[in-house]
Order: sequence, then structure tokens, then C-alpha cells
Amino acid sequence: MTLIIQKYGGTSVGSTERIKNVARRIARFRARGQQIVVVVSAMSGETNRLIALAKEFQAHPDPRELDVMVSTGEQVSVALLSMALMDLGVKAKSYTGAQVRILTNNAYTKARILKIDEDKIRADLDAGYVVVVAGFQGVDESGSITTLGRGGSDTTGVALAAALKAEECQIYTDVDGIYTTDPRIVPEARKLKTITFEEMLEMASLGSKVLQIRSVEFAGKYKVRLRVLSSFNEEGEGTLITFEEGENMEHAIISGIAFNRDEAKITVLGVPDRPGIAYQILGPVADANIDVDMIIQNVGHDGMTDFSFTIHRNEFARTVDILKNQVQPHIGARGVMGGDRIAKVSVVGVGMRSHVGIASRMFRALAEEGINIQMISTSEIKISVVVDEKYMELAVRVLHKVFDLDQVS
Repeated sequence: MTLIIQKYGGTSVGSTERIKNVARRIARFRARGQQIVVVVSAMSGETNRLIALAKEFQAHPDPRELDVMVSTGEQVSVALLSMALMDLGVKAKSYTGAQVRILTNNAYTKARILKIDEDKIRADLDAGYVVVVAGFQGVDESGSITTLGRGGSDTTGVALAAALKAEECQIYTDVDGIYTTDPRIVPEARKLKTITFEEMLEMASLGSKVLQIRSVEFAGKYKVRLRVLSSFNEEGEGTLITFEEGENMEHAIISGIAFNRDEAKITVLGVPDRPGIAYQILGPVADANIDVDMIIQNVGHDGMTDFSFTIHRNEFARTVDILKNQVQPHIGARGVMGGDRIAKVSVVGVGMRSHVGIASRMFRALAEEGINIQMISTSEIKISVVVDEKYMELAVRVLHKVFDLDQVS
């Protein structure tokens, strides 16, 4: 018997009828003789409802208590799906993260998985059960409930696939695979048959919301075959995320265009140009658990320079406050300025390793549309630019066309 892990997101189990549809799909897989472990999210909208409820009592809910509360969403989903399977004559048993013992650290609301005790699951599989596990949650050493952060059910699915050495981890979502870019912005976007882990990791980190980035990192680390499929479409093989670059990858210079509008840019003006200044600026920001993305330090002039970086838009006000009240007086900077109406647009592709001129094609295409580039960041398989938010969709459409991503390979 082959073992597969199937993960269903919130929209896939968003109503009782959708839960019944998921149960029917699982029953068909089970009828083929496959062992199945299912990971489910809370019903769509439920986690947001619970968070809003908590905020009626605390503006910034206590992280431990918030985890206790929001984890109940998945508890409802696993029980309902197990009942739906039983109603179809399929043996099923549900578990919360604590019952399986998905052991995590104690970083409430953003915990990391340390170990999974798979004994109960293996015993149930051997007894012919479909095992239904609550995604997004675990338990720390003290027995406190923890959650893995938004999108954490993807990570639960991948972690179980790694622990159980499953043949494949199938992520069922409201889309039928990974596209060259968002079809809502570019209707000509194509579904990819395969994409490498490197490319998927870049796409996820650069704004593609199909998979949680930590789940892709986990899958790459433990060599878990990942496949993204639609829970609303019975046909199609979705997109397989591969370990190796296939023979056809040489021809696909660029695999996709990613974008993220949740960006803000901050510049610290008149910074002393001396060793350690970057740490003096970014150290307090890091201490506040604020992630910094792109960084640019201008060429020094008369012993002074300007230092710019990007962060998540939600952290803009807090970061400016830290810089103005802690950093600026300490280092003697001239001022702090910035804005939260920028966006990041990126081209991603392993083919960039063996093809030159990608950056010049990208920059020329944007220049011809009058789109000004504010910042640039590159890696071996991606080029990212920061542009004014109002030009983001135009930039995505132009680059999608320039790199022939609407052409079937």
C-alpha cells in the first residue's frame, strides 16, 4: 500500500457540503487501496472570527491564550470530516495536534515543529483507518497548545509526510496548481506542470500565496514530493514541485512573475559612513522582531551616506518610531523618511543561471512603460525590483509578456 498525505485548506472545507465533497474524494482514494492521512484547516473565515472575538477582550491578545482559542477551528473540521467519512462507510479517526503529539517550541502563534510521534497514526493506518489530523497546531514540552502561523496547515502536511515517509504530499487548494503569475492580473497566465523547489521557495517568499514558505522549506529539506491540486476539480494533475531540474528546464528561462504589494520602504538620511553602522540601524529593528527584506546603502560622500530598506507594510509605523526615537539620536542621522505605497515585482527561474541579459530585458521593459525602479535585489535565480504600487499590475503584465510566459512550451 502506498501512503499519501492530503491537505485541505479552509475554502475546501468551508461548508458542510464541501466537507462532504472532500470525504467523497478521500473515499475514492481509499477504495484504490491507498493509505491516507488527511490534514485539514479550519473552515474558511473561522480563524479570523476567533481572532476578532479575542480582540474584543484584549487589543493585543495574550499569545498563549490566543493559540488555545484559534486551535479550536481545526478541531471542528477534523471531527466533521471524520463523521462525513464514517457516513460513507470509511473507517476514520481524528486527532488534534496535541493528541498526535506534534511537538513544537513554545513560540506561541508562530511555533516551529520539532518532532512528530507517528506511532498512533501508523497503528491506525495498519488497522485500516483514514487518519484526520488538525493542521496549524501542535503542543510544546509543557503541554501548552501552540499554532504554527498563518498557512501552518501546509507545514503540518509536509511534516507528517516527512515523518511517515509518504510517497507524496498533496496540497488541495482553491486553485489547480502553480501559475506563471496570478491569473486575476494576467488572464493569459499558464499552469506549470512542474516547478523546482528553489523556484517555488522564491515564489513563496516573494508574494505567491499558494503555499506557506515554511512548508516549501520543510519539503525541500526532507525531500518530500509536493503536489498542488484543486479541491473543486476532479481532473488534472496539478503542479508537481520537484527536487531536480528536469530536462525541459533548460528551455524555461523564467518560470514565473511574483509580486507583493505588502511592502514599505524606509530611508535613514545622513548616516555616518563607518563600520558597524548597518548593525546600529537594523539591530533595534531586529530586536523588535521586524523582518527586513531588501537593503541598499548608497555610496558615501563627505563621510555620510543614506541607508534604505524594505519591511512589511504592517510594520511601517512601528519601524519608523524605533528609528526616530532610538536609532536616529544614537547614531546622529539627519532624518528618517519613507512610504508604504510600494510593491515588489520579481522574475524567477532556474534558467537564469545559464542565460545572460535577463536583467537588461527586465529593466528595458519597465523603462519603456515609464515605470521607475526604486530598489533592485538579485539572487542566482531571481531579480526583484521595488516600484510605486500603482504600477505593480502593469509591471507584472509587461514582464509576463516580455518573457513569453503566455506561450505553451
